[in-house]
Parts: sequence; C-alpha cells; structure tokens
Amino acid sequence: MLFRLWARNVVCHLLGTGLLFLAGSAPLLSQSPPAETACAGCHDQGKKLSLSAHMSVGCLKCHPKKEEFPHPEGAPKVACANCHEDIVRDHAKSVHGRAAEQGNAAAPGCDMCHGDVHEAKPYRTAAFRKEVVETCGMCHSDAAEKFKRSVHGGDVERGILNAPVCTDCHGEHAILGAKEPESEVRLGNIRETCGRCHGDVRLSRRFGLPTDRLTSFDSSFHGLAARAGSQTVASCASCHGHHDVLPSSDPHSRTHPDRLPETCGKCHPGAGERFALGPIHVIAGGEEPELARLVRVFYLIVIPLTIGLMFLHQAGDWVRKLFKLRLIGPPPHPAASPQPEMRMYPWERIQHGLLAVSFIVLVWTGFALKYPEQFWSKPLIMWEAQWPIRGILHRIAGVVMIAAGVLHVITLFVSRQLRHHWLELMPRASDVKEGVQGMAYSLGFLRERPHRSSHSYIEKAEYWAVVWGTALMAISGIMLWANNLMLKFLPKSWLDIAVTVHFYEAVLATLAIVVWHFYAVIFDPDVYPMDPAWLTGLSVRKWKIHRGPGYISPEPVKPGSGHRPMGGSDINLGDHH
Repeated sequence: MLFRLWARNVVCHLLGTGLLFLAGSAPLLSQSPPAETACAGCHDQGKKLSLSAHMSVGCLKCHPKKEEFPHPEGAPKVACANCHEDIVRDHAKSVHGRAAEQGNAAAPGCDMCHGDVHEAKPYRTAAFRKEVVETCGMCHSDAAEKFKRSVHGGDVERGILNAPVCTDCHGEHAILGAKEPESEVRLGNIRETCGRCHGDVRLSRRFGLPTDRLTSFDSSFHGLAARAGSQTVASCASCHGHHDVLPSSDPHSRTHPDRLPETCGKCHPGAGERFALGPIHVIAGGEEPELARLVRVFYLIVIPLTIGLMFLHQAGDWVRKLFKLRLIGPPPHPAASPQPEMRMYPWERIQHGLLAVSFIVLVWTGFALKYPEQFWSKPLIMWEAQWPIRGILHRIAGVVMIAAGVLHVITLFVSRQLRHHWLELMPRASDVKEGVQGMAYSLGFLRERPHRSSHSYIEKAEYWAVVWGTALMAISGIMLWANNLMLKFLPKSWLDIAVTVHFYEAVLATLAIVVWHFYAVIFDPDVYPMDPAWLTGLSVRKWKIHRGPGYISPEPVKPGSGHRPMGGSDINLGDHH
C-alpha cells in the first residue's frame, strides 16, 4: 500500500516537471533566427563582410528598418556619418570635400578610397597601406610613380607597416592644399610631419636610421629660422625631395655628394663648386668638423672659467664693501681730488653709445634666433612669417658696431688727446701683480686694499676683450651674412666654425658685460646707482693722487675747463670707505 502511494507521487512529480519544461521552452522553439542570418538568405555579403573592417558591425546598424520582410519602402540609405561623424566633417573641409561641394563629380568620397562598404579593409594592414598609393595614384599618377621609386615606396612594397604612405604626410581625411596654413605639407609644417617618424628614436633604431636628424636640423640656420616662423627657409623636402626621397647613397638622390652642389645651389648659387660641402646635418658633439669641435671645447672651458673668476672678483668686492658700510661704518674720506675725474671725452662717449646700443640689439635679436620660443623673443618673432624684422635689425646693429670700431680707430689717428688717453689702456707688467692682488683682496686673503692704477687691469681687460670680441663677431658675422659667397669659395666647414665662434663669443660677451661691466658702472657701492661717466664724462668715484715711478706727464689743461686730465699711473683708486 505504501509502495503504491510512493510510486504514484513520483510519477506525478515527473509529469509536472516535464510539462513545466515544455511550457518554458515553447518561446525558444518559436523564436525566429537572428537578422544577420536571415539577411544571408538573400544577400551574399556575409563572406565579404567577415573579412572587412566592418566585420563586427551588424546589418541593421547600417540598414535600419529592414528587419522585416518584405522590406518597407522608403527605408533610409546607408550614411557613413552615423558612425564616422568626425571623419565626414573633416572630409567636408578638405580639398576633396570642397571640390565635391562645388559640383566636381570626380572628387573622391568614402567609397572611392575605401571601396564597397562590405569590403573595406582594416587600415592597419600592409594590404590596405599598399592600396593607398594605388588609390591616390588614380588621380595623382605622377606623384604616385615617383613615390613608388622612392625609399618610402620601396618599404611599402615590401610590406613594412611603419613605412609612410600618402596619408601619413598629407593627412587621411582632412587633406588640405600645400599652401594652406593648417596643411601638414606646408613649408612651415614639414619639419613636424617628417619628425613624426625621423624624430622617433624607437623607429630610427629599429630601421637603422640616424637618430639626430631632427636635432641637427633644429640647430642649423634652416631649422632655427623655421622655428622662428620663416616661410621661405629650406625645409626637409627642399633638400630631400617630396615624393622622390632616396637614400643619400643613391646616385639619383638629391642629397648624394655629387648632387649636393645642384641641390644647395638652388638657394646658394655656386655652393660646393670648389670644395666638397661635406656633412650637412652637423650637431655639436656629433658629426661636426674637427676644428669646429675644438673651438666649441675651447669655449666650453674658457666661458665658465672666465665668468667664474669675474663673478668671484666682483662678488668678493661687493661683500667687503657691504661689510664695511653696514657693519663697521664708513671712516672719514681720504683726501679727494677737488673736482670729479674726467674719464671719457666726448668722442669716446659717442663711440660708447653706439657700441652699447648696437650690442644690446645684437644680443636681443641674435638670441631670439637661437631661442624663438622664449617670451622675450616674441616681439621680434611675431613678424617673422611676413617680414624678417629680426634679421634686418640684427644686421643693422652689426653694421653700427663695426662702424663704431672704425670710428674709434680713426679718432685715435686724428686726435692726439684721444691717442694719449688710449695709451693708458696699454697692458703693462704691473697689471699682473695688481690683478693677483685685487683678486686676493676680493677673496679675503688681503686685509688692506692693494694699489690700483687709474686705468687698471679692470679697465684694460674689458677694453681689450671688447676689441677682440668685436673683431671675432664682425668676421664671423660677415661670413654668415655672405654665406653664398663663402660657400662658393670656401668649404662649408668654415661656415660651421663661424657659427660656433659667433654663438659662443656672444655668450661670453653677454655674460662678461652683465657680471663684469654692469657691476663696475652700476652695482659697485662706490658708484651706485650709476657712474655717470658714460653720459657726462665725469666719474663720481673718489680718487687719491698717487704719482708713482710710472707717472706720465698729462696734457696741459685748457684754462677754465674745470677738468683734470688723466696720466699714466698718477691716480690711485682709493678705498673711501
């Protein structure tokens, strides 16, 4: 009895479970197949789509309202902008999109470049990149043929994915004319375009390319002018070509040594006709002429050593005077000359004014070329794309500085008074002793201030540094200004040396003026806030009469002039603190 009751319950349970299973699975059994599967019943695009860039996109994504059959009338057509809105907008702004808008039926659209939407190849494949050249060649056949023969075209043919194709340089969809400001192949933008590959260290190392091409270009005159905004200076394409880029070892390459005179001669007539031009991409510490390297090393040693000693000398002098003024207090003044010292005659002040103005302009305009991104360069660089204001001002200032030097020499020949004054600046053996003692005093090794001549090692060092620096800057500057003539008659390495000298001498001169000269005429507590000798000729320093063995008789003073001329070592700068 119990067994029959248990069996009946089991059977009922199994029957209930089965009915529930059949009830739950009924909707699944009656569901229609997916839309993509249904589409394949009439359309044979499935195999093509499985290999295309749209393989993961469902049919209804591009063909809405066609899930029913028969398809309703008036169903919208495929619109690329539904998924590629930004790309379609870029294409509309491009030369191709504008041509199509103006009614040019041959202007390329999405389907012309990418093909049928069901067969569009993924763009990150060697096959697609190879077809880019063929596609662009349908309209730009000459450029495509040159590209195929180039080093880039050869790499594309071999299936190298990183090899550039048309779209890498011209852009993919936002292709603009070569003269439009935003175009990637505009003269001023080519450096950035080429730099995407040739400035990539990983790519350069991977394919065995030089890693310093972008750096060396940036440090050259061409690169500096391009950074400043010049739209006429040579770019990468000016020398290497546009579509027909070949390695420099190829005899047909524009940069082959035998063809460099022809290539450079387009801008520099006669360049390389007498001497081989040699390396073009010259960079400090890399591939540079040996003499240029020695000059650079010389300055890298001399500049820190010279400016360092100057700073120690002036800083020590300032600290000692500050200590006496603030902590000890000024003692009574020694006997001073009854009238201010005449330090600069009128013609000397005129020459000093020309030198000062031209030097300041030269420093500003010269370093603006080297560092165009700095804020102090902006007032000059902002005009560079339209007018080369910076270069014009630099050359004018250079002419003024040279003219001031010539005027200085002429006045020495004409005026006995100025010539006598100039003799005060001739170096003497005693200057070495004074210089050593002066440095020892500044550094605190001497308690008492040593004797210092009226025109001491301080004035003499500065004067002869100006003479030497002006000569070097004038010679190197003229060589760079007359670069066409130099390249015609001299090796290019001479210009590389001139560039090195011109830059480092400018750095040395600027730092020397700031550290040495500005302290002597502005920040020295003896004359602060300024020694007006460069304006009035008279110095505010206090002087003690000291006629030593080297005394030279001064010129007679005109009655009523009120000025006492200087002579030899007759005057000793006193420490009036």
